[in-house]
Amino acid sequence: MIYQFWIPFVLLAALVIFFDRRYGTLRDLSHANPQPYSWSRVQLAWWTVIILSSFIAIVWRDMQTDPPANTPTLHYSTLVLLGISAATTAVARMIDVGDMTNQAAIRHQELPGENFLTDVLSDQSGVSIHRLQAVIFNAVFGVWFIATVLYNLVTGHDPCSLYPAGSQLAQNCKQIPLDYIMPVISDNNLILLGLSSATYAALKTTENKVPPVVNTPVNPNPANTTTTTTATTVTTPPVQVS
Repeated sequence: MIYQFWIPFVLLAALVIFFDRRYGTLRDLSHANPQPYSWSRVQLAWWTVIILSSFIAIVWRDMQTDPPANTPTLHYSTLVLLGISAATTAVARMIDVGDMTNQAAIRHQELPGENFLTDVLSDQSGVSIHRLQAVIFNAVFGVWFIATVLYNLVTGHDPCSLYPAGSQLAQNCKQIPLDYIMPVISDNNLILLGLSSATYAALKTTENKVPPVVNTPVNPNPANTTTTTTATTVTTPPVQVS
């Protein structure tokens, strides 16, 4: 039954790509051509597609039961995850607008985009460790989220078995299993993702306060350098012989 997830996932991803090609949905605010990709917008699109695809898959599967149950209620951890992505995008946009109104700021976003991976990982100094950390964390948790949903969508799998027996989560899951097909993200993991996004946003405020790194071409053959010298003529007075 995993097709119930992948069909909406592919359709939603294709829709995001279409709007990006047409309207620059995933791009930075920039006058460059092409505009570079924006990590904050990519992060928001990533989690939106995953969570919405999971919701559609759960409803789709449940509609085939007789009688169908209610629509699933998103766990608060899923809402917090979406909130982190939305807040990161909002803060990043405010920073970009502020930099664009500052005429003295030299925005690295005005440089043409290179490729998807380089754009989302780079700031004014090139590929940065805090962006790399954010991309890796969100990619890993996203794959884990998808794998858990696919596991729970398979007929006969009990989503409540993922939680410790006797725990509050296990008891709540036994009451409404439909709400726990999407995995519950622990508070520590939410803090980890929140700190990663906060670090990205905090360092983004300094990106355009520092001049971008410019690679100065080096003369590979310094022997061809032309040196101009000025000749000085010295006049010696004649020597008189007596």
